[in-house]
Amino acid sequence: MAITPKAVQELREKTGVGMMDCKRALEETGGDMEEAVRVLRKKGIATAEKKSMRAASDGLISAYVSADGHTGALLEINCETDFVAKTDDFQGLAAGLCAQVAEKAPADEATLLEQESLADPAHKVKDVIVAKVAKLGENIQLRRFIRYHGAGSFAASYIHAGGKIGVLMECEAPAVNEDVKAVARDLCMQVAAAAPRFVSRQEVTPEVLESEKEIYRAQVLAQGKPANIVDKIVEGKMNKFYEEACLLEQAFIKDTAICVQKHVDAAAKGLKVIRFTRYVLGEGLKSSACDAQ
Repeated sequence: MAITPKAVQELREKTGVGMMDCKRALEETGGDMEEAVRVLRKKGIATAEKKSMRAASDGLISAYVSADGHTGALLEINCETDFVAKTDDFQGLAAGLCAQVAEKAPADEATLLEQESLADPAHKVKDVIVAKVAKLGENIQLRRFIRYHGAGSFAASYIHAGGKIGVLMECEAPAVNEDVKAVARDLCMQVAAAAPRFVSRQEVTPEVLESEKEIYRAQVLAQGKPANIVDKIVEGKMNKFYEEACLLEQAFIKDTAICVQKHVDAAAKGLKVIRFTRYVLGEGLKSSACDAQ
């Protein structure tokens, strides 16, 4: 039977696959639209397998906070180019997967891939990703995610630089109103900009403390300082370390005359930061250019 341009266009809109591939799929299936979709999905799987060998070092960080505020998720998904990362298809995929993490609480990446997709319940998450690979023509890799949930806590998030940096934070407060949420968002911005390692100095592990002290002591002794003032200098350097590594002791990015804790006390007294996660897109990944060298 003759395949009409209208049918080809309809299949293209359903799948995002090129016109000639759509025409061949319809010819192969005698014009059966649903069967043609299945044929293209099968071909998409083969295409995805070939593309999976290519480096995926671009992409997006996506964040999601549930309507009740008690659950939040942060997710990194990678593709090959910034061009694809900016498409509505890829951004929609990232947002959908982040919502899936928050709502379905997968234990790990492998579990998430095997879950029924919230966005497309007829398929598993891994199949939805494969379909996007076929449509967008690039390797797509789900890299990592984190989920926070607490009946007595609330989540806050911040995405910076078009999805290049993302922060998820869990907080507690006597009352959660819009002012408190705004302060929590400011704290997420602080984490994105200043990259603290801990919430407070009380969270710094003994191993990190000993390592820092050992480094500072070696530096001071190498400078030939008198032995009787070495400990005092090391103590001063440790205070500087806390100011850089601990969120609550950092200079507040919107008013560097005060520390973060003083801002919290003034703007949202009783607000407590429980934990946070900061993702930077592509941390530790090699780019295609590096792989080619």
